[in-house]
Amino acid sequence: MTTIRDVAKRAKVSVTAASYALNNTGTISEETRQRVLKAAAELNYYPNAFARHLKKRKTLTLGVFITSFGGQFYEEILEGIHQTVLNTEYELIVCPQARSLRRLLTQRQVDGAIVFDYKVKSELLLKLVSPKFPIVVMDRHIEHECILPLLLDNTQGVREVFDHLYEQGCRRMAFIAGAVDSLDNTERKQTFLEKAAEKGLSVPVYQGNFTRLSGYDIGRMMIAAGELPEAVFCANDQMAIGFIEAMREAGLRAPQDAAVVGFDDILIARYMQPSLSTVGASRFEWGAQAAGQLIRFLEEGRPFEHVRIPTHLIVRESSRRAPGNFDSKG
Repeated sequence: MTTIRDVAKRAKVSVTAASYALNNTGTISEETRQRVLKAAAELNYYPNAFARHLKKRKTLTLGVFITSFGGQFYEEILEGIHQTVLNTEYELIVCPQARSLRRLLTQRQVDGAIVFDYKVKSELLLKLVSPKFPIVVMDRHIEHECILPLLLDNTQGVREVFDHLYEQGCRRMAFIAGAVDSLDNTERKQTFLEKAAEKGLSVPVYQGNFTRLSGYDIGRMMIAAGELPEAVFCANDQMAIGFIEAMREAGLRAPQDAAVVGFDDILIARYMQPSLSTVGASRFEWGAQAAGQLIRFLEEGRPFEHVRIPTHLIVRESSRRAPGNFDSKG
């Protein structure tokens, strides 16, 4: 195996001079630099990036721990992270297994982490985080100067949903909740109920788990019990899709029999029949923000900027009634 000593010997320089030339550091003549580079090329020698950064205790690698690689939702986040990292010297290790987090960190294989996986416990993150190992979390709120909770602006999107339904005459509404341990679900439910309370409305909450099947089962139960309201807001699109399937099986239609709105704007939402009204956000920008802020913290020591990713209502067929009843913006 060729070493830097072999390169130095071939170029007839010291190992120190060879290191300066290969790493573009130190003070050596251009003639010496070119002689070393030529010798390295002839010997097919390339500096070991890991060894070069070992003295700095840096690997120039970021760890991404994410619930799933599949589906448009996570793919767009990963693409935003990837495109941002492409413009830097950093590499990515993307891992769907929470148990790998401790191993990668204790072995110092990554310099920082982006976490979007509920299976990774907050207690573990608080044990591992430090100024030399910052973390971005995209699914929870943790108070720590070296942790950035980068979250969606759930409040803005949900307020637009409520106003859209209320302004068109809906007074009997229901909320279908997602997983109880989800911060997004908690914020979406709390905002919707608060908006309803401001108007003197009482909104029943049905407990789902973010899956299509839970929305379907709740829809069948509500229809069988004669509890179908004028409008249903689901904490994500998958449950809204399941709810509409239950309506269809019962010979009911959205929005004629009940308006239905979801959250996330997954790809199928715009192509299903009826097309699904939902709340959207730029998931690419979300991922890009996560990677960008993490790298700036590592490279510049810049404090994290606590922002929310903007959301907006997208009105489609599932909640757009006849002219005069529902606004058709979006």
